[in-house]
Amino acid sequence: MNQHYTSGVLASLASQLTSRDRHLIRLVWTHKVLTSHQITRIAFNDPTTARHRLVKLHHISVLDRFRPQPPTGSAPWHYVLGQSGAAVLATEDGTDLAEFGYRPDRVLSVSHSQRLAHTVGTNDVFAHLYGTARHTSGCHLHTWWPERLCAIQWGTHVRPDAYGRWTENGQTVDFFLEYDTGTETIGRVVAKLDGYAALTTATEITTPVLFLTSSPRRESNLQERLQLRASQTSVPCATAVTSPCPHEAIWLPHDRRGTRLRLAELADHWHLPGARS
Repeated sequence: MNQHYTSGVLASLASQLTSRDRHLIRLVWTHKVLTSHQITRIAFNDPTTARHRLVKLHHISVLDRFRPQPPTGSAPWHYVLGQSGAAVLATEDGTDLAEFGYRPDRVLSVSHSQRLAHTVGTNDVFAHLYGTARHTSGCHLHTWWPERLCAIQWGTHVRPDAYGRWTENGQTVDFFLEYDTGTETIGRVVAKLDGYAALTTATEITTPVLFLTSSPRRESNLQERLQLRASQTSVPCATAVTSPCPHEAIWLPHDRRGTRLRLAELADHWHLPGARS
């Protein structure tokens, strides 16, 4: 039994949760933090309904939340897993809170992490693809692994920010995502292709690496360096500037000047078979 939660308390808590709630809190735990905007795209059709439900889930401690203070303007609420939510998930997994690995201080530490913007930005790509798949016929997000799961699977060679598999109108692509906020030097970003080349050799699977950059100037500088390194390592890669529509024609392959492709078109461009998962 979970600490501080009797069977009656857990049953009462569980009775207040819908299947959507359970799916949502699992996603929040998996991705560390999701904003109210991201949660709306992922799980709701109406922002007002989303706002009311999130207030309820926060009230019963299924979710916790914080609001960053940006230099200008305001930020949306950022949601993390609450202790009651952790108890529910632990029960579903047949374990207790200690074994589940939940600690409130550790969960909320993301609120003052220097990597918060990076984590939220990466999750925004996930939320937009997930939301697009919900509302668009022919689109499907088969897989999305955040950084932690990628590190477990491929950490010997690479530590991408995410791995995904996306289908649109019969075209499917699997990819690694490098979310570039501009804090690393161009040289260090480009050098990551060496690890991806080693992974390709070890697994005999070629997977494109997508670099999502913070500005057109940053992308231009990165493209110039990638064109040389990618040809040396035989790792296909593409760049784009952060966009609310990552599935659209925003991706510029390293070997295709001028013409941008939709996300799902990248596999055909490089004649890539299959997916990793």
